[in-house]
Amino acid sequence: MRSDQGASRQLLLAAFDRRVVVLASVPLMLEYEAVLTRPEHLERIGVTAKEINVVLDALSSVAEPIALLFLWRPQLKDTDDEMVLETAVNGGANCLATFNLRHLAPAALTFGIIAAPPATIWRKIRGAKHEKK
Repeated sequence: MRSDQGASRQLLLAAFDRRVVVLASVPLMLEYEAVLTRPEHLERIGVTAKEINVVLDALSSVAEPIALLFLWRPQLKDTDDEMVLETAVNGGANCLATFNLRHLAPAALTFGIIAAPPATIWRKIRGAKHEKK
């Protein structure tokens, strides 16, 4: 949301175009809303809470809904990171785009999920797309 040039934006656009599958659980979407509508984030991004909710509504419309049938806690120190991991595990994700590698990467790998920065995942997706042609 902060940069219109970054890999995170490209992944988000690819999700909206259904070129990548995004997994979402109710707790994870609520966390996104709570974080993105903090005054400091709204100011930095330059949008209103209402505009953030429009984006989140659009994201939820293309995301694969994941029920958290199994809670794997505790795996991480930050409980807010737990819902990211639980959504990925319950959804059978093969990769997790995150800047929080220090916390999420080792735990994700325990479940066979590769956690990497958005740019790394975006390059992998683009490379796979070019290989298919």
